Amino acid sequence: MKFKIAILGAGNVAWHLAPALEDAGHMITEVYARDIEKARRITERVYAAESKEDLDFSESEAEIFILAVKDDAILEIADSVILPEGSILVHTSGTMYLDVLGYSSASYTGILYPLQSFTMGQKMDLSEVPFLLESDDQEVLQKLKKLAKSISNLTYLVRSKDRKAVHVAAVFASNFSNHMIRIAEEIMRRQGLDFEMIKPLIIETISKSLQIGAQKAQTGPAIREDYEVLEDHYRFLNYNEQIAEIYRLISQDIIDS
Repeated sequence: MKFKIAILGAGNVAWHLAPALEDAGHMITEVYARDIEKARRITERVYAAESKEDLDFSESEAEIFILAVKDDAILEIADSVILPEGSILVHTSGTMYLDVLGYSSASYTGILYPLQSFTMGQKMDLSEVPFLLESDDQEVLQKLKKLAKSISNLTYLVRSKDRKAVHVAAVFASNFSNHMIRIAEEIMRRQGLDFEMIKPLIIETISKSLQIGAQKAQTGPAIREDYEVLEDHYRFLNYNEQIAEIYRLISQDIIDS
């Protein structure tokens, strides 16, 4: 089953999603953004989509409308967009509930949440990206499953309350881990050292954690309860009280776990 799809939003998710959907045989009819140039940045990646800067889609041929915008813009755009009869409006948020689309002009609503960190310009294989789906309408849910399976090997039916837990877990696993690497870069740079020497450790740690489980893979002074080393590290980090406190809190949580 192939769909005609309009995308509302021109950020990182739209940049990846539009060409992937087209490559799977679907047709991208329109791309909306408040800044028409941003919409064109997406339409240039597909065959014949129209760039739009207004929310009147009443004459659109699309059946599925994908709302790929920041969380704080979902409600406003959902309430403002004018959609044709029979349309399905879905958002791609990990935290916003399904009912945020309840007052839209869409006939049906759903969620198509890609569980991945997207960066514009960075190539990504969407076939390995999990898609979390939700809808109160079983027919719509089946269509979303077919749509997701056309671009990904990993699809899950997840209700809003559970999807929020997944998103929070993802923040710890992805965003916080990335921030720890940024701090490590800063520490090395401040000391005039080459960050390259730590990269193999990062790769091995993540790989081992995924293979045998994070708890079994944990190493370091905190899990050994080596308080002398912990205190020495804490003093070393006193040049930045915030980073020192992060070190203390995480070390204590490792000890307590």
